[in-house]
Amino acid sequence: MPKAIWITGLPGSGKSTVAEAFKKRHPEFVILRMDELRKIVTPKPSYSETERELVYRCIVYTAKTLTGLGHDVIIDATGNMRRWRELARELIPDFAEVYLKCSISECRRRERLRRETHAAPRDIYEKSKKGWPVPGVTVPYEEPLNPEVVIDTEVTDIEGAVRIMEAALKYR
Repeated sequence: MPKAIWITGLPGSGKSTVAEAFKKRHPEFVILRMDELRKIVTPKPSYSETERELVYRCIVYTAKTLTGLGHDVIIDATGNMRRWRELARELIPDFAEVYLKCSISECRRRERLRRETHAAPRDIYEKSKKGWPVPGVTVPYEEPLNPEVVIDTEVTDIEGAVRIMEAALKYR
């Protein structure tokens, strides 16, 4: 049965990096990146609550459709509200949530230093000072209540994160 894995965490926690590393070992997975989807669905994003609701529902629908067609999917998206991740869990039969736990201070540091953003907007934590809705800063980030996997990315490297995911999800 095709599976969907939602990798969630604060901006800068390592979602895209872990998704890429997992896909390298499991090339059958399709990665759905919220930042890439947003550029098509909302080319001039406002990041309003209504807009977020629509784009997150869109990514859940896309993941549901792809798994229904037999594809394994990784959702690379902050998904700051639990209801979106719970919607995916309701609609996708083989669903797992992977929470990349990382302090806001470390996420800020990483975001300042990173060169590759995987289509994410740059300087998002700086933009929060100007009122931008940034999960964990100016809008809530609701941590998962019962994720299948929790990885502390401040102490676990990328290869270790992939191994933890594989073991917990029994995926080799």
